[in-house]
Amino acid sequence: MSIESLAQAAFLVAALLFILALAGLSKHETAKAGNTYGIAGMAVALVATIALAIDRNIESLGLILIGVAMVLGAAIGLWRARVVEMTGMPELIAILHSFVGLAAVLVGWNGYLLVEGGGSPEEIALLTAEGTLGIHSVEVFVGVFIGAVTFTGSIVAYGKLSGRLKSNPLVLPGKNALNIGALVVFAVLTVWFVIDPALWLLIVVTIVALALGWHLVASIGGGDMPVVVSMLNSYSGWAAAAAGFLLGNDLLIVTGALVGSSGAYLSYIMCKAMNRSFISVIAGGFGIEAGPGEDKDYGDHREVSAIETAELLRNAQSVIITPGYGMAVAQAQYGVAELTRKLRENGTTVRFGIHPVAGRLPGHMNVLLAEAKVPYDIVLEMDEINDDFADTDVVLVIGANDTVNPAAETDPGSPIAGMPVLRVWNANDVIVFKRSMASGYAGVQNPLFFNENSAMLFGDAKDRVDDIVRAL
Repeated sequence: MSIESLAQAAFLVAALLFILALAGLSKHETAKAGNTYGIAGMAVALVATIALAIDRNIESLGLILIGVAMVLGAAIGLWRARVVEMTGMPELIAILHSFVGLAAVLVGWNGYLLVEGGGSPEEIALLTAEGTLGIHSVEVFVGVFIGAVTFTGSIVAYGKLSGRLKSNPLVLPGKNALNIGALVVFAVLTVWFVIDPALWLLIVVTIVALALGWHLVASIGGGDMPVVVSMLNSYSGWAAAAAGFLLGNDLLIVTGALVGSSGAYLSYIMCKAMNRSFISVIAGGFGIEAGPGEDKDYGDHREVSAIETAELLRNAQSVIITPGYGMAVAQAQYGVAELTRKLRENGTTVRFGIHPVAGRLPGHMNVLLAEAKVPYDIVLEMDEINDDFADTDVVLVIGANDTVNPAAETDPGSPIAGMPVLRVWNANDVIVFKRSMASGYAGVQNPLFFNENSAMLFGDAKDRVDDIVRAL
């Protein structure tokens, strides 16, 4: 059997392993196995690609460059995996998406320089006669466009998630017209490029796509950023698939389609959970014109100490903990797990309420709690637990803000209006763990903090949880 046939068989095996990886990662119990399948699939794909390059008599310089790229990539990947905190995972994923987009742009440009821009007149004439030149031109143009949108969009998402850019949405005059106009220009240029594949057209579409990607994500507010991460995951998948068509690589096409479709579906599920229009979010907040929330005076808040909170918990029969990004920042999950254990030993019913977009990444809180060995059967999704708050003695809001904001249901003018939230205010007592009275990531104040049955426990979440555990 030839190396070519073996490589194609290996690509098929790798594709199956990637499918198994996705299936495994969909459940907490099988996530570790799913991750292993993904690693194995990527290893098989790399070995097959190198074998194929050698079989095609690639120059020694090319092999050296492949080796250098693999060593550098592996070193950077291992380093980042070791040092990144869970709080830094969302921005890390966003910046990794930008690499996929950039790769698609480079593959598209390379495809143009090898064929339309570098082929001999005889080769161009033959491809035109066979009817494949137009198909190749479409692949080049679409691949560059999707890759460039993914590249700059992912960089803006990284900036917002890491705090280097403001989380507030950018609202330019006629922003929706700008987005639609860019898509119309892309469609017109694509037809033009197929008829006459000139270099300047490729330059123009690259610039337009880079600007569109930046504007799309910059126009999306902080409250929708978890959806943006998922959406960019989808974009990166389609960019990889486009590169696969250009390179004639079935594995890239299959893997890109898997990532693209699964990312789009996850974005749709999250938008549904947030009562957001899927189309409006992926179109850069199309039709969303709400500005910052009104700076109302809700009155005075009430403060509570860790000792008082411990006494309240000691006498409670039922407790629900609703974590958010603040818990991740403080790395309080281990203290929360210890607090849960002590309360359950005391005969208290303890459960967790997880909002679909708590944190900065889908499943962010679930991963943290699983890492701290919190029993998974007491970790419930919002829809499973929202009706139980009225029968709950104490709710601990640890680092959550926008996901427990009653303004989503009571204030039609709020930027988060209509977003389903955890109705923690229905409990007998609500203790909110926060560093200060600052607004949440969406930039709106939370009237929950001023309710009669709410009290603020200020300070680092990890320190305050440890104080409560000691008091218990």
